[in-house]
Order: sequence, then structure tokens, then C-alpha cells
Amino acid sequence: MPGAKPGPLALSSLATPSPRAAFTGVRERTFLAIKPDGVQRHLVGEIIQRFEKKGFKLVAMKLMQASEDLLKEHYSALSQRPFYNRLVKYMSSGPVVAMVWQGLEVVKMARMIIGETNPADAKPGTIRGDFCIEVGKNVIHGSDSVESAQREIALWFHTDEVTCWEDSTEHWIYE
Repeated sequence: MPGAKPGPLALSSLATPSPRAAFTGVRERTFLAIKPDGVQRHLVGEIIQRFEKKGFKLVAMKLMQASEDLLKEHYSALSQRPFYNRLVKYMSSGPVVAMVWQGLEVVKMARMIIGETNPADAKPGTIRGDFCIEVGKNVIHGSDSVESAQREIALWFHTDEVTCWEDSTEHWIYE
């Protein structure tokens, strides 16, 4: 209403959201990493384009040579698996493009865009279905849950490296 004065600010609106709430809805975030084979095969632009065309927002990205310590921490849950040492060696064999993407159900949707871990099981139209043959060289990593995304983002990025910005196309994507 014109000339109306705003009401009192509810105390609940000042409360800090829980870490989980900060990563849900359209603010949900996921961690993706284009692996050394994806970088060497010049697939970076193609992969980024798939997420942009879907309507997700890129909020952090860096090209880096991942240290062995970072990779061991990232893949710590797999440390007892027989392929663990090969995985760490492979991931440190060249540059990685680390990214944070944001959007509604981005963790789940990113996993669908990426495809099954084993390219033999990945459907055509997915990144792994289109570009991969072998499970050991499957081009991209994606967080498997919101909790994993939070952990991985904190591991790979400082908070000041993640940019909050207004995407002018959001009203064309979300109701």
C-alpha cells in the first residue's frame, strides 16, 4: 500500500539459519570438480555449459593443481578401498577445475547431469555417458549429498572465494 510504514522486524527474521537451511532451496549448493582427464581433453567449457543451460548458477571456480593432502582428505571415506592410491595419484596428475554451483535441488540434478560413476552404466546425454569409457577416468566429480557438498566446498574453497550474486535470469527459471 502506498505510504504504508513497514511493521516491526520479527525477531525470527534475524535468526541465523542453520547450516543445512543455508544450503537448501534455491540456495542449495554442490561441489563439482572436472578431473585431470576432463581438463586435458578440453571438456571444461562443454561441462560448464551443461550446468548453465540447465539454469544453475556458478558461484565459485578455480583451476588448480590439487595437493596430495587435499585429495586424501577429500577421498578419506574411500581410504580402505583397493583403488584409493590410484585415485589420489590420478587426481594429482594434472590440473582440476573446482567449482561450486547453486540452485534448486542442484545436488540431485547435478548427479543426473553427470551420470553413473561407471560410464558403462551412464545413459547417453549425461556427461559420463557422452565422454567416458572407463570408470577410472570418468571426467568429473559431483557431491552425492547436501552434507557432502558442504564438507567438500569447505575443503576446496575459502568462504571469501564463493561469490553471492544476483542472477537476472532467475525469474525465468524459478516460480
